[in-house]
Amino acid sequence: MVVSAALLIRERGAHATAISDVLKHSGAPRGSAYHYFPGGRGQLLEEAIDFAGQYVAGKIAAAPNAMRLLDDLVAHYREELIRSDYRAGCPVVAVTVEAGDPDSPDRTTKLIERAAAAFSSWTSLIGQRLVAEGVSESRAEEMAMLVMTSLEGAIIVSRATRDVKPLDLVQRQLRELLQAEISERKP
Repeated sequence: MVVSAALLIRERGAHATAISDVLKHSGAPRGSAYHYFPGGRGQLLEEAIDFAGQYVAGKIAAAPNAMRLLDDLVAHYREELIRSDYRAGCPVVAVTVEAGDPDSPDRTTKLIERAAAAFSSWTSLIGQRLVAEGVSESRAEEMAMLVMTSLEGAIIVSRATRDVKPLDLVQRQLRELLQAEISERKP
């Protein structure tokens, strides 16, 4: 159900993802939602964001180097955008953009905290990869933020324009920047 929730959120957004949709998508019996998620829809959304954060973190951590990290992430998002007819974006972004319900500030705060943790994890992992390739910690932190935010922005623009060109352009520019940064640090 958590995976189904994350998949639905990335295509529909959090507000449009109901427990009944998740049950239908996952094939889980209705009673299982109440059993596994006593905190209701809010708990399910929180766990879906945690799952999405860990999923992308795993992709980042598995990359053998910074260039492959970038290329693998772009290839994954590119494939998902095309496969879903440009409906699939990032569930963490979807939750972040939709957060801010004044009627449920506690639930909103929990979701934003989870989204912030995912973004922080991704940025940290990218930065660690760059440091391992000789980039200074302060510069790696800056480059990691640039990579993460550029990719997320390109995904959003690609969805809006129904074209992967923004993602491809960002990949090319980031590749050049990363290559220059890494080459500059090598003896």
